[in-house]
Amino acid sequence: TTTPPTTAPPTNPPAIAYIGGVYPASSTFAAKCAVPRTGVDPLGNAYPDVSGSALAEKHFLRSWTNELYLWFNEVADLDPASVASVSDYFKLLKTTALTPSGRNKDQFHFTYDTATYYQLSTSGTSVGYGFSMALVAPAPPRRLVVEYVQAGTQAATLGIGRGAEIISIDAVDIVNNNTQAGIDTINAALFSPTSGSSHQFGIRDRSGSTRSLTLNATAVSFSAVPLARVLTTTSGNLGYLLFNDHTKAAEQELITAINQLKAGNVQDLVLDLRYNGGGYIAIASELAYMIAGPSRTGGKTFEALQYNSKRSAQNQATPFYDSSTQNQALPTLNLGRVYVLTGSGTCSASESIINSLQGVDVTVQRIGATTCGKPYGFQARDNCGISYFPIEFQGVNAKGWGDYASGFTPTCTVADDLEHGLGDAAEARLAAALTLRTTGVCPPGSD
Repeated sequence: TTTPPTTAPPTNPPAIAYIGGVYPASSTFAAKCAVPRTGVDPLGNAYPDVSGSALAEKHFLRSWTNELYLWFNEVADLDPASVASVSDYFKLLKTTALTPSGRNKDQFHFTYDTATYYQLSTSGTSVGYGFSMALVAPAPPRRLVVEYVQAGTQAATLGIGRGAEIISIDAVDIVNNNTQAGIDTINAALFSPTSGSSHQFGIRDRSGSTRSLTLNATAVSFSAVPLARVLTTTSGNLGYLLFNDHTKAAEQELITAINQLKAGNVQDLVLDLRYNGGGYIAIASELAYMIAGPSRTGGKTFEALQYNSKRSAQNQATPFYDSSTQNQALPTLNLGRVYVLTGSGTCSASESIINSLQGVDVTVQRIGATTCGKPYGFQARDNCGISYFPIEFQGVNAKGWGDYASGFTPTCTVADDLEHGLGDAAEARLAAALTLRTTGVCPPGSD
């Protein structure tokens, strides 16, 4: 007898064919990674990754976009092999249409490192220094101002406060330097710091004095609800609630804050969403219910999600949730009016709160600046260590309205006041809300 010859397995994966207009199921290419992960994810599940290629990852994105993207029929069908990198290919998989106001129809096409996204979405933790910043003037002479400082962080301990200006970092002049090397140094230290790294900051405090501080980048847990307080006024108690992030961790913080305001017998609420970029819709629904109460929201839709024509069977109505994820009955303020402090960073789930309350006839007075304009949403999908966020659905309120892609314009236009602390009755946006509440008109100097 003779033994038949064996054939060695190919050293390269088989070629993946591109046929214009033909989209194999995305599952055909899912988890076929150029650099597969090993081990388990944060939930203890084994990674599904197998050996593949960057081309397979791009083909996954092409098919997946065609399956679920809200405007799939507005996406150019590009050969994945014609674009060098996976990230560059994903950037092209979106509509190029404009809104009636001239904005890009899709402004929200982005990715996250999966491990970073998991950490941020579940705990509100990210690598940084304990403060957030406002780029007041992006071109030289630049102005980069601290807008919020998390209590208990190194930044707070060193006395960096709201309104402090960052004037240099690692010897680079932030105000005037416009070289590529300088910009790279600034961006790396401020917007993508490495955990454990140290950087030298030049700070100009609100008093005008300057100092040099060494800050260490570390994992920082930002409170989703850093401040809730009761303001005593001649027209009754007013609640102030600063809400910065719709994370899972926000749920209990919101319950605690609403109970505090309820105990303070507040007659009105100022909800500060100026820095809240969104997150979980379920958290937004819970807060809207806690503001409006059961008589206004019972049996009504918080937000109806409308998917593309291929997925219309998935269209669903999200109710006003009256209990927490732990089946805890939620407290309510039972208010028919709310004053919302807004800015360009007020986005997504934060705008859903505004829209949903208006949908059940709660009066929403908006003080600040036009919101970001995102009546759309998505669910993160991990593939090969990157979480992708293409727009999947549009949300509409109980009246069937959700056309705010150009943002919600304010009742009173008021610039962000970085000279006063958040929750300070003298802070311009809160002061405007107090004036509007008392007089029924915006204060002088606002629009």
